[in-house]
Amino acid sequence: MSPPANTPVRDRLRIAIQKSGRLAEPARALLASCGLSWRESRDRLFCYGESLPIDLLLVRDDDIPGLIADGVCDLGIVGRNVLLEQDGGRSGNGQPSAFREWRALGFGGCRLALAVPDAWDWQGPQELTGKRIATSYPALLSRWLEAQGIAADVVLLSGSVEIAPRLGQAEAICDLVSSGATLSANQLKPVMTLLESEAVLAGPSVEFDPVRGELADLLLRRLDGALRIRHSKLLMFQAPRNLLPSLLPLLPDAETPTVMRLDDGDDLALQALCHGAVTWQRLEELKRAGARGLMVLPVEGMLA
Repeated sequence: MSPPANTPVRDRLRIAIQKSGRLAEPARALLASCGLSWRESRDRLFCYGESLPIDLLLVRDDDIPGLIADGVCDLGIVGRNVLLEQDGGRSGNGQPSAFREWRALGFGGCRLALAVPDAWDWQGPQELTGKRIATSYPALLSRWLEAQGIAADVVLLSGSVEIAPRLGQAEAICDLVSSGATLSANQLKPVMTLLESEAVLAGPSVEFDPVRGELADLLLRRLDGALRIRHSKLLMFQAPRNLLPSLLPLLPDAETPTVMRLDDGDDLALQALCHGAVTWQRLEELKRAGARGLMVLPVEGMLA
C-alpha cells in the first residue's frame, strides 16, 4: 500500500517521543544507543538529528498516535495502552487504522486492569453487569465489555480514577497498574487484566516513500541490535579442550561460542555473547568446572 497522496515527501525521518514522563528518558537513551544525536531547539520541542537525518519531536504521549496518523511525524515511542486506546477511537468505524505497533521496546511495563473494592467477593466479570466503571481508557474498556457480553456504564475520568468508588462516582475502575500500591492505598484490588502494556515503537500502517523507508529500515536494524544486547555481556575465558563438554552447559543463554586454539598445548580461548545476567555465581561455577582467566566485557553495539 502506498502513502496517501497528501503525505509530504521528506528526506528526514521524524520520531515523536514524550517531552516529559516515565517514557521520556528511557526513549531518548534507547535512541542514543542506536547512535543518534541531536541539537535541541530553544523551546525544547524539536531536536535536529546531527548523526543521521532523524529528528525528534517532544510532545505529550496522547498526541503521538494522532501525529503519526496525520503524517506530522513518521514514528513514535508511546505506551501500547495509548496506541490501542486511540486505535479503537479511530478505527472503530470499520476503517483500517492509520498506525500500528512496530516493535515492543521492553521498558515502561504496566497493565490495564479492572479493580474493585476490597470488600467485594469477586466471582467473575458478570458481577460488573449494571455497574459503573470509571476509566481513562473508554475505548479499550468498552471493547472488552462488549467481548464479554457485559452491559455496564463506562464513566470517563481524565485523572484520579482510583478514588472514584470512594467518591460514589463508580463501583469499579479500569486503570493502569504498575506496583499496585495506589490501588491498595484506596482499598481496591485488581481482579482482571485487560491489557499488558509497555513502551512500543509505533508507525504508519502504510509504507514509507523510498527515502524515509531506507532511514526507517536502518533505524530498525540498529534498534533490534540495541534491544538484543541491552542486558548482554561478552564472556571470555580459557580452558582445556577436554573440559568443553562440562563448560558449555553452563552457558545456556549464550550464542554459539567462538573457540580459538592457543599455541601452547591443548588449551582453548572462548568468547561467548551471553544474553542473561553474568553473575559472580556463574563465574564461580565456570571456574570450578575448569575455566580460567574469566573476563566479562560490556557490549556497546551489535548488528545481525
